[in-house]
Amino acid sequence: MLQQILTNMFIEPELLAELNEEQKQVLFFKMREEQVRRWRERETGLEKEEAGTVKPRKVSGKTVSWLKGSDNDVWVWLMGEHPDDKPYDQICDEIMAERAANQAQKEAKEFRCLCACVHVCVRVCVCLSEAHVWFGLIFQRYEAEERRKAEEEVRRLEDKRAQQIFMDLKEVQHQGKVRKSKVADQRRRSLAKQTREDNRRRSLKALERGRVAAMTKAFGGQTTALPPKAKPRKLTLTNEPIDQPNMRHSVSSSNREEIIRWFREQQLPLRVCFQQDQTCIAPWFHGIISLQEAEDFLGSVSPGGFLVRVSERILGYVLSYRSQEGFKHFLIDAADNCYMLLGDQIKFTSLEELVEYHKDEPLTASGGERLLMACGQKPGNLDYSELFT
Repeated sequence: MLQQILTNMFIEPELLAELNEEQKQVLFFKMREEQVRRWRERETGLEKEEAGTVKPRKVSGKTVSWLKGSDNDVWVWLMGEHPDDKPYDQICDEIMAERAANQAQKEAKEFRCLCACVHVCVRVCVCLSEAHVWFGLIFQRYEAEERRKAEEEVRRLEDKRAQQIFMDLKEVQHQGKVRKSKVADQRRRSLAKQTREDNRRRSLKALERGRVAAMTKAFGGQTTALPPKAKPRKLTLTNEPIDQPNMRHSVSSSNREEIIRWFREQQLPLRVCFQQDQTCIAPWFHGIISLQEAEDFLGSVSPGGFLVRVSERILGYVLSYRSQEGFKHFLIDAADNCYMLLGDQIKFTSLEELVEYHKDEPLTASGGERLLMACGQKPGNLDYSELFT
């Protein structure tokens, strides 16, 4: 069903309504990846067509000639590869030094303006006492000396301020890089560790029963006969579907009669709703019931309760689950004679295997939901009776 959606790049509203938020996000990312893949394929095809097609040259007096290298190919210069090119850190240092110098010059200019105001006030006082020539000559010498000292002090403060601003900018840049690097490294390590643990746990749990049975047979010797074990799970950890003839993909359908006919003709012969011993119907199996009816069933059980129902909108199943926060519904893809949660990669040969697997493994990597308690039928009312009669 997922492959059919990606092929058509369309999902019907009835099918979309059966997906929970996590499955909707998975489907969105899958469709986005398919769009990117098609775009790249189209661009590659266009490039090949353009390469094979010779475009007629326009008659024009303007021409462009490219400088070629020793290999007779167009010469290209990449910044950073030449010995005279400046490294990135040096370019950043020069930019910050220029900013610091500009800031210091601006502050020095303001300081000079302030000193000029002081000198103007003093000059006014001198003009008022022009009668005293000897005082004017002495004050001019004093004024020139003070102005020289003030100019030296301004230059010294400007250089000091420029150095201080440069060091502050350098420290802020360094701290920002270190902080971002630590956060990114910590996030990458956490995601990688979680992914490795999830994959290892899923792979080991998926083949656990088969391996234990093989080791018991090889090293058991003449031991006391044990009661027969359950049939090992045959899991397929691949994206390729299990090939079976005359099987259809799950498609959207709002016709109840069509869903019943699909179940009787394709699902009932496989006995997907039965327990592993094939003697009776599994207690968690329900017929064609709505989302509200499923939540009414689960409302009387504790968190961890679950049921599997035939969808009333598509040719498939829905796993309804009672969590601590409320109710969750997971669409089960029943295409190509295998069963898997939409967006997952682990395929099962029956619904029973899917349920048994998720009794130990969570339904999602983030939620940690495990199937703990099957929610059965109400006394005196079997909602799946129409599927068998």
